[in-house]
Amino acid sequence: MSSATTGQRTQRKIQIGFVSSRSGDKSIKVTVAYKTPHPLYQKVVNRQTVLHVHDEKNETRVGDKVEVMETRPLSRLKRWRVTAILQKAVVAEGAAISEADVAAAVPTKTTKATETTPAPAPQA
Repeated sequence: MSSATTGQRTQRKIQIGFVSSRSGDKSIKVTVAYKTPHPLYQKVVNRQTVLHVHDEKNETRVGDKVEVMETRPLSRLKRWRVTAILQKAVVAEGAAISEADVAAAVPTKTTKATETTPAPAPQA
């Protein structure tokens, strides 16, 4: 009895990595980092693999931690698809700052002199 007749699939490979680039519509690159000992010197060496991944909903951003699963070939290089976003990337908001805001926040020579010089205490 083959696995096709029973309706069960073999386990597919699952990797966890970070989105390193958005390379087109519904396509991302995920970097998976791992450590391995050097074959001769046995020092632990950092390595990384870049996977071309299918993102059906275009919901990932650069820096997101994602879980990807192996799938059938979707294009020349894509053999993986996003199954879950484990952690969203920290994104700083790009609010515009005016020159007046910067001038108010950064102390200058004149504002330092008036702030640091204490008023004389009254003598009784």
